[in-house]
Amino acid sequence: MTSPVTTRTSGPVLPGQVSPPEFAASELLPGAITGVDVVALPVLPGDDGGILLGLGAAELADELALDLVGIAEVHGLTGATGEVATVPVPEGSASNPALRLVLLVGVGAARPIDLRRAGATMAKAARDRAAVVTSIPAVAEDATPDDPVALEAFVAGTMLGSFVFHWRSTGPEHTPVRRVVLAGAPAATDRSALERAVALGGAGWRSRLLATVPSNLKNPAWLAAQAEEVAAAAGLDVRVWDEQQLAKEGFGGILAVGAASATPPRLIRLDYTPGGVSARAAKKLPVVVLVGKGITFDSGGLSIKPSASMGSMKRDMTGGAVVLATMAALADVDCPVRVIGLIAAAENAISGSALRPGDVLTHWGGRTTEVGNTDAEGRLVLADALAYAVSELDPALVVDVATLTGAVKVALGQQVGGLFATDDALAAALSAAGERAGEPLWRFPLYRGYDDKLASKVADASNDPGGAGAITAALFLRPFVGDVPWAHLDIASVGDVEKDSYEWTVGPSGFGSRLLLSWLGSVDPLAGVGDQD
Repeated sequence: MTSPVTTRTSGPVLPGQVSPPEFAASELLPGAITGVDVVALPVLPGDDGGILLGLGAAELADELALDLVGIAEVHGLTGATGEVATVPVPEGSASNPALRLVLLVGVGAARPIDLRRAGATMAKAARDRAAVVTSIPAVAEDATPDDPVALEAFVAGTMLGSFVFHWRSTGPEHTPVRRVVLAGAPAATDRSALERAVALGGAGWRSRLLATVPSNLKNPAWLAAQAEEVAAAAGLDVRVWDEQQLAKEGFGGILAVGAASATPPRLIRLDYTPGGVSARAAKKLPVVVLVGKGITFDSGGLSIKPSASMGSMKRDMTGGAVVLATMAALADVDCPVRVIGLIAAAENAISGSALRPGDVLTHWGGRTTEVGNTDAEGRLVLADALAYAVSELDPALVVDVATLTGAVKVALGQQVGGLFATDDALAAALSAAGERAGEPLWRFPLYRGYDDKLASKVADASNDPGGAGAITAALFLRPFVGDVPWAHLDIASVGDVEKDSYEWTVGPSGFGSRLLLSWLGSVDPLAGVGDQD
């Protein structure tokens, strides 16, 4: 996968970015693979309180004449997830003179979460290297040919633990290991499973990268250009509404939020149809619509944010980045349904033309909103996109993704995203996909007892209801989807990472694309949706 971000010829120019590692698989043992400078071996807790080394360790230890178990014990390894010891091998081995380093990596119980974290740990220890061969996935506790969840976890952890973004004149401080070879069964048995795993990890990389790009470059038009490049590469149809078209068609929320910016708003649409499906058959396929909040910078508008809260607001388009990254990889995970992605992109800025508290907006379709707080802008742009989707695209279901409320972060902390849903089967499918992908969700109630908090004396609703902020924000959006099954992912809780933790690197997280692809890449993503009374 190459970097999805390109430069432009005028204005700020983003330096070339590093790419995630490339992956290959081999049935050989780690020590038998030549041309790699690092071997990473799994360390597991033993039944008697000692440790065990995984596939290929005994053979490599014999060839190097090293007591690798003893070395691990000297380093205090217990086999716990995330432990690592480095063993220099300055002379290489007889079969692989290029070898310079052996990594002993704890894998704990070898569950998917353990392998994801072990992959990230390995990636950090192997950065700036040319190639690493590892047998870590081969010790997966639940590895089966029919469900490569452990492989997906390890690959995603390795890729995202390698993530680097830079804008330095001297280049990045570190680079990811360029190549990762997965040694031993089951990694070499199914190439398509490895390709799918790389697609999932690559989507997480893309969404994180897009969310990290600074807003002196990233604006609505830039985001639209990224979508056009993704569409060309992935075989998607694309349409972009500019400010004149938005005005003509009545997208009042998107226009109002973007009115103060020198860079006007955009609405971006991407269309995916499964490969090998005729035009006639495609019309019969159900349509899933994904809607992403694309606020490329959020100053809060006239209801200005405190400076401490504004510094991370380049990532307020994470929902849009997640939708774009998901759309880019749908074919790679063999998504069986049609998917349409909508990204409502605007910059919430301050000027004489800014949206004011007290203004009344008319959204696409006619519903009106009284603005009580210009810093509750995300729901205003989402409302337009949701109303358009339900009216014009005939969706079987709609899912929106947004860094929407600070309240969800208060409720959940920074490791779990918020989920609201009108359909239990949809909620269950998304929750299960989140657990599989390592992007967990917690379901909140759409409690109708708070509906009165949305009341406005002059409009259909207020955008500043107060109270239970995450719930009332979801209730604000609900009328725009009518009776269509709908899920709302409020990922403001997980939008930023304050401290490196395995696959989560400091900065914008890009949370959400892996869970959406895990869901949409399943055999029947819509199973049971709409069946309930």
